[in-house]
Amino acid sequence: MDNTLLNAALWEQNQTLLIGGVALISLVVGSFLNVVILRLPVMMDRDWRRECKALLDTPALSAPEAEPVSLAHPPSTCPGCGHRIRPHENIPVLSYLLLRGRCGACRNPIPLRYPVVEALTAVLSVVVVLHLGIGWYTAAALLFTWALVALTVIDLDHQLLPDSITLPLLWAGLVVNQLTGVLPLRDALWGAVFGYLSLWSVYWCFKLVTGKEGMGYGDFKLLAALGAWLGWMALPTIVLLSSLLGALTGIGMMLFKGMKRDNPFPFGPFLAGAGWITLLWGAELRHYWP
Repeated sequence: MDNTLLNAALWEQNQTLLIGGVALISLVVGSFLNVVILRLPVMMDRDWRRECKALLDTPALSAPEAEPVSLAHPPSTCPGCGHRIRPHENIPVLSYLLLRGRCGACRNPIPLRYPVVEALTAVLSVVVVLHLGIGWYTAAALLFTWALVALTVIDLDHQLLPDSITLPLLWAGLVVNQLTGVLPLRDALWGAVFGYLSLWSVYWCFKLVTGKEGMGYGDFKLLAALGAWLGWMALPTIVLLSSLLGALTGIGMMLFKGMKRDNPFPFGPFLAGAGWITLLWGAELRHYWP
């Protein structure tokens, strides 16, 4: 039997079971993404400080070494009382509900963002599987989705898009398209090139005219990664959609939150959102652009 027919038959027979499995796995992934979101910027900051200290050799930069931090160490603890999170307190979403949003030891509130990230990761993953079905490209699209979730929240928190996520995402897009044939490799390659150069050009034009930096280099690399996954022909859709989302959000923040026009405003979340939407509905969206 043809693989496509086999996958279709498997999908029809086990759709509920597969969707449930994807949701459960994605909740666990969302819990891990919370660790990445929290610790990766800390790890990067410490690396930068060590590099500056080594380059400048300035005593003023010397400070007692803090406890090493990685994605695996130290174990998760309550930031308020230091209570070590036990396995039954670390079940995605469910533990938050059972604990009523509070630490099991000191009863300090647990940030709502943790279950939100877990639930969002699960919902987006289920949508990807429902839209694409089962297959190797769907597995790759899930990794793409999870990376975008991490980048979005990190950029919202720190206005930072880590190279340790954007650059592997870029290379993964080229490799996935080469292996799956969803896009010709040349389209993915030029998508990465034009994605980077388009925002790089906007950055330098804006800086020459105003003397200010309108965006960071992480935005260039993220759009390059999206171009590697979705091809050069998807870039206008991504840029238009992200600009529209960003403009509407910015106007809303100024009207209802009192945000000033010169306040820093991360663009990465809108690029990530536009890229994810384009992954699933890019062909349909292109019919609406002039």
